[in-house]
Amino acid sequence: MTTLEKINTAAKSNQLLPSTAENLGVWLSAALPSWASGSIAELVDKQAWSELNDRFYRYLEFGTGGMRGRTVGVVTATAETGKLSAQGTPEHAAVGSNVLNDFTLVRATIGLFRYTQKFLAKENRFEVPKLVIAHDVRHFSRHFCELAASTWTRLGGSAFIFEGPRSTPQLSFTVRYLKAHAGVVITASHNPPHDNGFKAYFEDGGQVVPPHDKGVVSEVNAVPLAELGTYLEKSLAGVITLTKAADDAYLAVAAKAVIDGEVFKKTKLKVAFTNIHGTGGIASVPLLLHAGAEVHEVQTQVAFDPRFPTVKSPNPENAEALSLAVKLAEEKGLDVVMATDPDCDRMGVAVRNKEGKIELLTGNQIGAMLAAYRIGKYKELGWIPQNGGSSSVLVKTFVTSPLQDAIGHGHGVKVVNTLTGFKWIAAKIRGYEEQLKAKLLTTEGIALDYDATPFETRAKLLQKYSSFYLFGGEESYGYLGNDYVRDKDGNAACLMFAELCAYVKSCGLTVPEYLDEIYLKYGFYLEGVINLYYEGASGAAKIKRILDTYRSAPPAKFGDVAVAKFQDFGREKVIDADGETIPSQDLYFVTLANGYSFAARGSGTEPKMKFYLFASGKAGNAAELAATKTQVKAELERVKAFIEAEAKQRAEG
Repeated sequence: MTTLEKINTAAKSNQLLPSTAENLGVWLSAALPSWASGSIAELVDKQAWSELNDRFYRYLEFGTGGMRGRTVGVVTATAETGKLSAQGTPEHAAVGSNVLNDFTLVRATIGLFRYTQKFLAKENRFEVPKLVIAHDVRHFSRHFCELAASTWTRLGGSAFIFEGPRSTPQLSFTVRYLKAHAGVVITASHNPPHDNGFKAYFEDGGQVVPPHDKGVVSEVNAVPLAELGTYLEKSLAGVITLTKAADDAYLAVAAKAVIDGEVFKKTKLKVAFTNIHGTGGIASVPLLLHAGAEVHEVQTQVAFDPRFPTVKSPNPENAEALSLAVKLAEEKGLDVVMATDPDCDRMGVAVRNKEGKIELLTGNQIGAMLAAYRIGKYKELGWIPQNGGSSSVLVKTFVTSPLQDAIGHGHGVKVVNTLTGFKWIAAKIRGYEEQLKAKLLTTEGIALDYDATPFETRAKLLQKYSSFYLFGGEESYGYLGNDYVRDKDGNAACLMFAELCAYVKSCGLTVPEYLDEIYLKYGFYLEGVINLYYEGASGAAKIKRILDTYRSAPPAKFGDVAVAKFQDFGREKVIDADGETIPSQDLYFVTLANGYSFAARGSGTEPKMKFYLFASGKAGNAAELAATKTQVKAELERVKAFIEAEAKQRAEG
């Protein structure tokens, strides 16, 4: 039997999904490289039906921010594995329509180019489409970067790449710095080592949002498989490699995340830092050193390595990922531990408490403290009025702790909530920039060069004509202190948190004591999370069942706790604090009768269903705070168990 006959037989016996068999047929009829067709034949001969279903049941979805998926299969073929590199990278990325490989990456690049070209023509801007590409340290990241650059230039565009791995926030800045029309980061953030991704940005330096996101998706989906072969051979002729000047420009603006540099002179802050084998050390360490901190790196994690061999997961949200840095801090008596993920857009920390023990902080706690400190410092330095004012804005996501809402409102500033994903925060910043430029042009006749205007001057102008962005963050360890960069910035976050720690240390406090002061002022807030992982084709169906049944049959109670309010962001019109309509999304917000609440959504980057839980309680004084924490935590854990069990039942149908 031929390979195609074996596929058809497996489909008839329901071992292969109909869509899998159809896609395999299309791929085998295309002019695939011999290694690719050979890999498919080998997997068919192995009867690796589950593997083939996962690889071919659909085309890897180019979502509204890009795509992310496996590059190395669970079951691999000899032809694609070839000769492994010293760091375990196969010769070829896994063949398949639902994995990130040369085919799906070229397809995405062509789609992004065509959308950018059409957008410029529509704007009557007869310019050569300019693209900047950065990449992290993952399997195939450099290859994918060069392949995307090669494809873009062959299509007639101009492509810029870095000499080596660089962080996501540096890409965001460099798009604006070079006045490029689009940007791409090859990264899967903190996903497992077998994954990689393609994250798309537009000319404002933020990830693509409406209307660009749907336009790019449409163009990507229109690229046929038969067109890809022309671009599979790389050619770097015409591709421009950026020099040290681009690095220096980013470091200069990242350093501006510090509001009060004098605090570093008041006390010597000692930092344990780990980049967890990723890009973080390239900029975070120089920034911390230049600010005046004493930095100790975890030497066994400094080297770039796509396997992330010293951790179970390169995710700074997890205690295990910080364990070596915590050990270093304990050995050397350091003040704070900082860790960044592979593309350095996220930062996790651990700090010393008053007993001298190292304890981890959550993303919500970090963000709340940064918000409170920075708004207070802006007032102290006279950047914003003492009463705050509605033209100064704290931006956060709906699934980030309501403690930040309380802090913002307590300071008298406007708090704007967005959908999950930092691109929505970046879109707010872009809106404030565009509003300022439009008003200056119509009222003063001034065509403002926004990026060339000093930050303090921008702050005053934004407060007068638009909205001044104070701080933004999301619970998943992403923070942004100003508007030079349009994505969460792990490098600047390290610097901002170091400033906070130095200030707290100079006051004779520990960071947890500073956090308790915030709790006493605004209330104790506690968050929880439920992650239900469902991989592959069958997993996607389970996630869809949960989302669909939440809409068709909303939950009425969890155990003995009734549902007081159910909000469906996909069906209801939701208006934010700026008076703008929130885009529809499969996000559900559930308020319980005990005052607690939770949000439910499918992850846009991982095969999981995610629930964000929020609880709170008041404490009149420091003596009551410990009891309040215990009571709130116990009740949250009790309700959490009901929510998780009910969701699992929905998943199974």
